[in-house]
Amino acid sequence: MVKAEDGSERIAKRLSRAGVASRREAERMIEAGRVSVNGRVLTTPAFTVTAKDRIEVDNAPIAAKEPPRLWRYHKPPGLVTSHKDERGRRTVFDALPENLPRVISVGRLDLTSEGLLLLTNDGELARQLELPSTGWSRRYRARAYGKTTQEKLDTLKDGIEIDGHKTGPIEAVLESEKGDNVWVQVMIREGKNREVRRALETLDLQVNRLIRTSYGPFQLLDLQRGAVDEIKRKQLRDQVGHLIDIPLEQDRHKRRPPKRGTHASKKAKSDSKPGARKPSGAKDGAAQNAKRPPPKKAQGGRRTGPPRSRK
Repeated sequence: MVKAEDGSERIAKRLSRAGVASRREAERMIEAGRVSVNGRVLTTPAFTVTAKDRIEVDNAPIAAKEPPRLWRYHKPPGLVTSHKDERGRRTVFDALPENLPRVISVGRLDLTSEGLLLLTNDGELARQLELPSTGWSRRYRARAYGKTTQEKLDTLKDGIEIDGHKTGPIEAVLESEKGDNVWVQVMIREGKNREVRRALETLDLQVNRLIRTSYGPFQLLDLQRGAVDEIKRKQLRDQVGHLIDIPLEQDRHKRRPPKRGTHASKKAKSDSKPGARKPSGAKDGAAQNAKRPPPKKAQGGRRTGPPRSRK
């Protein structure tokens, strides 16, 4: 990735990196006059910004850029993977926990599909994970009405044509047969619109349940339906560090400063001043105690030593 020396980048990319929206959605927001830079309303996404520029969306400044984060979400069926739905249907983002920051989805799952959906606060990360050139596999379990054989499923390895464009290879494995339905494991790498359903339709199989089980190295596993789980920073760096810059996680084991108002905080503050010295004659308490001999005890347990002065 080539970066400008001054940190400048296109406005749509900056909005995407800040988690405001995807690049395409950001471009539509700009064309609608919802974005301004340094008080000037933009009318075109062909605009470059730097870290010093003040960017506002709907008259509110965008949040400071945070390190990229990624979550696993077990999407239930019946939710639209969109921030807004023109038909008023409930969306994935309506169902997310309130303590989650603003996120966007990596790709989509259609209304009736379920399973693993990746969420991120970074639009550039989402874009990188969606690109076919990344080469990440998407794995599904599909239940479909009809009969088939492994020989027929193997014909999908050459891909199919969707809307005039041919897909990449589709790997399908017959898992089991139950009554009038079959379970098929499917692996694709591009994720075109309704690709799994339309691929199986060419074999006279009508999909009635579709579960995404993995996206690249990230798996659904036993994540409960509707639950959200954040990917740890180290794992994120290991898996996507070659695609996007993931800063090192701060050391959580560093000693925390004392609470304000305590004696320890005053001492730490005074000791931290440049050229600060201990008062003359002051010694380390532990060293003093180490040099001082223990008090002698007389018979009967009484302490010996010079008699105390009486007042």
